[in-house]
Amino acid sequence: MTMVRGLQERAARALPAEYVEDAGGWWLRHAPSCSWWIGTVLPHGESAPGELEERVATAEKFYAGRDTIARFQITPGACPGGLDAFLADRGYQRQSLISLQTAAAERVLEQTPTGSLQVRLHDRPTRAWFDVWHAVNGGHPRSEWDMLARVDRPGVYACAMAGDDVLAVGRVAADDGWAGVFGMATLPEARGKGAARDVLTALAGWADGQGMARMYLQVEHENVPARRLYARMGFTQISAYHYRTAE
Repeated sequence: MTMVRGLQERAARALPAEYVEDAGGWWLRHAPSCSWWIGTVLPHGESAPGELEERVATAEKFYAGRDTIARFQITPGACPGGLDAFLADRGYQRQSLISLQTAAAERVLEQTPTGSLQVRLHDRPTRAWFDVWHAVNGGHPRSEWDMLARVDRPGVYACAMAGDDVLAVGRVAADDGWAGVFGMATLPEARGKGAARDVLTALAGWADGQGMARMYLQVEHENVPARRLYARMGFTQISAYHYRTAE
């Protein structure tokens, strides 16, 4: 599970919270008004017997002090044994099954796009990139812009274009030999036409050109169309995880 932990920590750096506190190896993250998963506990590392209650209480105090509820990212094998059951007994509700997937950039590039869309790459998010992402995902615009501004890893932002119109977007963040895929979004009227595949291929090309042979992404299990796309592009699951939310 060392690789799984490493990828999840890379993802946390690619989606940086506004406040991060290291509590004995657990990352307590708070990102006001951002997508909720950016502000969850990343409870990596083992805990001594009888220590879970104290560590969970520390996390709950962190979030209570910020007027929000605690959420824990639970990855079997990558977080302390017994944490999931402990939180369930404490009243935390299971939420959002996620698939962590990887692929070789070369494998993704083998899936030559059949569409006719041009893909433009930018070092930073453009207004057009962000508008498409926000139209699909919603959220608080200012907070999400601020989150992107905190990203300190090399990366690129891709826009699939039809003329001057952006139809689909995505980005990668490079971190220690891996390229993480984030921000994938396609406007409803462009779905099923290869726009997302064009974006993924362009991102893989950038990663390969930067010497990063491996890519990873995270996708909700219930997002069947996205999982089908990623499977066609060569991604396979290496782990599944979920969240526990204090309700």
